[in-house]
Amino acid sequence: MQEQQEETARSAIDTFISAFNASDDSYVTALLSQALTSDVVFWGPLGRSEGIEAVERFMLDIRSHPAGTGTMVRCSAVDMPGEWARYQWVFTTPDGGPRLAGTDVVHLRRSLIDQVIVFAGEIEPSAS
Repeated sequence: MQEQQEETARSAIDTFISAFNASDDSYVTALLSQALTSDVVFWGPLGRSEGIEAVERFMLDIRSHPAGTGTMVRCSAVDMPGEWARYQWVFTTPDGGPRLAGTDVVHLRRSLIDQVIVFAGEIEPSAS
């Protein structure tokens, strides 16, 4: 059962990530609607937003990065205790431009992502 859940989560996550890398902006909505619930809650760098349209706006902003269209890649396995999953990602802009890494935590409801929490950047080691 757990393995099937992880496969479902991985599929939704990879579809979500593929929307960042769509060959054309017009494909973004279709990909997002295959991965996200219509009432998805998105906790991003700019705060909390709701709905696929909000996620799409965020994505289109990233896709129009001044350094050029970047590439988003999942660079870890999907770790899934129960209905929550987490994975690490790397976003790279062309020609050695800015690179950003982070971790997303997502919640799944009936095979679709209904919450996304984006942790961008590396976590600094704590001073001991």
